Amino acid sequence: MESRIKWKGNVSFLAESGSGHSILMDGAPEAGGQNQGPRPMEMLLMGLGGCTTFDVVLILKKSRQEITDCVVEIAAERALVDPKVFTHIHLHFIITGNNLKQLQVERAINLSSEKYCSASIMLKQTVKITHDFEIINT
Repeated sequence: MESRIKWKGNVSFLAESGSGHSILMDGAPEAGGQNQGPRPMEMLLMGLGGCTTFDVVLILKKSRQEITDCVVEIAAERALVDPKVFTHIHLHFIITGNNLKQLQVERAINLSSEKYCSASIMLKQTVKITHDFEIINT
């Protein structure tokens, strides 16, 4: 896996993935940014969210759950001094579907957290990661 980051001026950077996609990252206005894209640390959280949501959806589909939507809301706390690392990340899953079983949803989230989500497993070596969920049966 590869990526390339190109400085675009001030605190703006173009991130290009090895798969051919790109996204502009920008710093906060107080750091000289123009708010033209997410901050790099926000990208880290979005990557975590994408990784775990991907797993949860696939696991639920394989266990024959009728999932129609999956959202994960992520809240993170950071250290107050440099390096301002994440100190706690909380993932709140909102799973929507037909006749979803609580045990299957809980199992899918735990499997992602403990076995499949590379981002989660890597990050939890240095940051406390918690999760909970709610089920919306339609």
